Amino acid sequence: MLVNLRIDFKIADIETMEASYEKLDQINEELHEKLNILEEVTLKTCNRYEIYLIVDEEVNIPTTTFIVEKNDMAINHILRLASGLESMIMGEDQILGQIKTARKNAIKNKTIGPKLEKLFTKAIHVGQSIRKNTHINEGGVSIGSGAVELLEEKYGSLEGKNVLIIGAGEMGTVVSKALLEKQTNAMVVANRTFDKAQALATELDGKAIRFDKLDDAFSNIDIVISATGAPHPIINRERLEKVVNSEHLKEMVLLDLANPRDIEDNVRELEVKLYNIDDLRYITDKNKEKRVQEAIKAEAIIDEETILLKDSLREMEITPILSSLNIEAEKIRKQELDKTLHMINTNEKDNKKIDKLTRSITEKMLFNIIANLKQAAKSDDKKTIEAAKKILIEYDTQ
Repeated sequence: MLVNLRIDFKIADIETMEASYEKLDQINEELHEKLNILEEVTLKTCNRYEIYLIVDEEVNIPTTTFIVEKNDMAINHILRLASGLESMIMGEDQILGQIKTARKNAIKNKTIGPKLEKLFTKAIHVGQSIRKNTHINEGGVSIGSGAVELLEEKYGSLEGKNVLIIGAGEMGTVVSKALLEKQTNAMVVANRTFDKAQALATELDGKAIRFDKLDDAFSNIDIVISATGAPHPIINRERLEKVVNSEHLKEMVLLDLANPRDIEDNVRELEVKLYNIDDLRYITDKNKEKRVQEAIKAEAIIDEETILLKDSLREMEITPILSSLNIEAEKIRKQELDKTLHMINTNEKDNKKIDKLTRSITEKMLFNIIANLKQAAKSDDKKTIEAAKKILIEYDTQ
């Protein structure tokens, strides 16, 4: 059984999501204790946390905090997700890279198996195909350009503004590159790994600073964009009021794109303007109507691919059965063929004819059995599949 357990921006704001991560991890740990978890992939972004599991039995997860979807619904969801249909900004491309990263991490951690490998590989393929065959990601905005649009909406023109980017990871990179065309002053990049800060600063024609020198930079900065992977806040009221005068604080804009958040809410007490991921929900999306029409085309493709992937995953249930059947049949065929050829006087040409004949007989004998097993898998006929496993693989007498 495929299970998807998740929380995202559709059902929770950033504060609720932060408070829910530990609970989601706890549920996952409990499932590992109670069930035989065969495969696992986790996906975490700035506005979602998802866990995909393959379990060998029916599972019931009573929760009102999280979304739980199984089998067909879970398949459909990840295909929609990879296609950008589940994103805060419809059609954005960043999610596809995040799904690829989740798969790579699971491979590295050795938690992914054949079923989730097929699921995630197919999702990536479908996401790429939809972007190629529709205009779902054209004329739209990414999370990065959406963040810039939010800044312009709240702050006005960004021309000549001094910008500090904290965090040179994926999100920091996307936003900073979206800022390039806005004619800001040279951007300052800070990151715990200085080499990464230098690499991004070079791309931006900006300046890199060491993470422990952040306080020295704040006093000259108009806009702070923070997107680190820190597990706790790195900026609070006490830190800012020590290094920035009160008049300048009133003019500063802080945009927190981290999850969990980098900036504590108490900075608002300094009359600084603070925005976060939740505020991206409300930006004006000028091309959304066009992409909604493209989404209709995308959904038709996803519906077809969901059926194909569902059938493919179900057929994987009988792969060990078919393998056992074919191996045993070939073993018997070869034994009987060798025995017969030792008993009769034939030449090499006749031997090949007899070999071909026995192969043909074996294949024809197995044809209906294999076809019926595939139909049982397609129909999700668990009773027939379990019976076949007992007969052809191993009968459990206990």
